[in-house]
Amino acid sequence: MSESAESNGSLVFSMGEFQASFPQDRLYAKNHMWAMPTEAGRFRFGLSAYAVRLLQDVYFLDWIVDAGTTVAVSQNIGSIESKKAESDLYSPLAGRLTAINPEALDDPSAINAEPYGAGWLIEIETDDASRLLDPTAYMQHLDSAWEVAQRTIKGQANQ
Repeated sequence: MSESAESNGSLVFSMGEFQASFPQDRLYAKNHMWAMPTEAGRFRFGLSAYAVRLLQDVYFLDWIVDAGTTVAVSQNIGSIESKKAESDLYSPLAGRLTAINPEALDDPSAINAEPYGAGWLIEIETDDASRLLDPTAYMQHLDSAWEVAQRTIKGQANQ
């Protein structure tokens, strides 16, 4: 089991020899995206440090939806490629996708360097953010999923 600790206003999740830090001024989705309100009913999303650590060295980002598109929760909206994996990206909430970060699209390395800043991905306008978790609930989610994640990382998911 991993340990959770608080450091400099952030929560820290231990991933073996690595740590992932989570600002407490955000909400989190179970698909490992952080959410920060930008205005009433609108949230900016990016990948949490946990997701960035698992992916390692993101180098390609592609969207299959455009700004202005209405999206459903868990709808495939794009893909991301890294040193470790190619993964689909899914909408964390239902609503209207209002913005895509053009800088991250042009240079996905911002996701690695500044996941909670310049590496943001999308903005969604929604009237239901009830699926988002507070930082403590997200840490509990990570704790409960960590054993499976470790087996997956080691290629033992089917054992």
